[in-house]
Amino acid sequence: MRGNTPRPARAVVLVFLGAIAAGTALLMLPASRRGDGAAPLLTAFFSATSAITTSGMSTVDIATYWSGFGHVLLAVLTQAGGFGITAAATVLGLLVSQRLGLRGRMMAGAETGSGVAHGDVRRVLVLAAVVMFASEAVMAVFVTGRLWLSYRVAFPSALREGLFNAVQAFNNSGFSLRSEGLSGFVGDWWICVPLTLGVIVGGLGVPVLYEIAKELRRPAAWSTHTRLTVWGSLVLLVVGFVTVLGFEWNNALAPLGVADKVLASFVQGTIPRSGGFNTLDYGSFDQDTSAIVTGLMFIGGGSASTAGGIKVTTFFLLAFVIWTEARGERDVVVGRRRIAESTQRQATAVALLGVAAVAAGTLLLLRLTADVTFDRALFEVMAAFSTAGLTTGLTAELSGPGQLVLIVMMFVGRVGTVAVASALALNTRHRLYRYPEERPLVG
Repeated sequence: MRGNTPRPARAVVLVFLGAIAAGTALLMLPASRRGDGAAPLLTAFFSATSAITTSGMSTVDIATYWSGFGHVLLAVLTQAGGFGITAAATVLGLLVSQRLGLRGRMMAGAETGSGVAHGDVRRVLVLAAVVMFASEAVMAVFVTGRLWLSYRVAFPSALREGLFNAVQAFNNSGFSLRSEGLSGFVGDWWICVPLTLGVIVGGLGVPVLYEIAKELRRPAAWSTHTRLTVWGSLVLLVVGFVTVLGFEWNNALAPLGVADKVLASFVQGTIPRSGGFNTLDYGSFDQDTSAIVTGLMFIGGGSASTAGGIKVTTFFLLAFVIWTEARGERDVVVGRRRIAESTQRQATAVALLGVAAVAAGTLLLLRLTADVTFDRALFEVMAAFSTAGLTTGLTAELSGPGQLVLIVMMFVGRVGTVAVASALALNTRHRLYRYPEERPLVG
């Protein structure tokens, strides 16, 4: 019966709401805060939501506000949120393919390029855990060693900071145990490069990592999804790097040497797609740079990854749809594979719902916060929706209602896109009749 139909998308939402509630309660414990008293409800709620959604946004100084126990809680919540969302997205994707039936799964595998079979779910989740912990271990070794040997930080403190940053990097969050973030390491290749590479790996997504591991020597055998994610991510990395390097050469990058400018551009060109760390002050960026960074945040990373946004595959699928329409062709083809019309509609729906959510959030923030310019409000809302966690400094200045707007945007951006995409894919109904066709004017 219809009433007994499982609703996995709803289950994902409820699980993450429960995790946020539990995180909020734990962060309100007096032991979680440095100093006397417990953290206020809204502060704990904002921080727990930011950690579970792997956003990395904060209304307080993480380094000085929370105690050592609070820092451990934030790291655990970030880890749980990052692994939870990748696992949920992967399982929901497998449920979609299972719901299609045998013939539908075969067609979906041929046309959309699903690289993960239904029987692989256990291996996929094991791979996700192995890649996550292995990547974090490597990053922690580099950061810990660098802090201990070059910056003379005591080994226990260096290890704690190395582990914390590694968790934040792979899960595409941006909490830092330093009040200035990573700006003190803007020219340090031994710290910035491992953490940025961790952000990239974490942002590719479990299905892509699984397929690359299976077909490492045969890129030609990659599915359409993996190709779109890998090559699309490379294109966006180049766009981000060139944008920051070119537009900010004589502005935010002006005080740095050439080598440091290249490194900072690589880091800050990568991070907007959901990383959260900052080695430069985004508030000092030119408006044209901020506009492109905002677009990169909206796109985000790979599907079933720790990154947010509408996802790389969604963006490039729509680009192929536009290209096909401009050429007057009938089928949308990517790498000699025809993309199903249902997938095209799902990509369109996810993108337009994302635009609507960001627009509504920006209008609410402008309405509830006095003396805030449109560009700052849009940047902050986009950072929350994409779970990029970047800020121009506005988040810490927001009142209670403004903070609630960002909380909703973080949750919708992280959990909502997965739930919407899976709901659209699972909620397939076929009418036994068709209405007469009509062609209204478009454009």
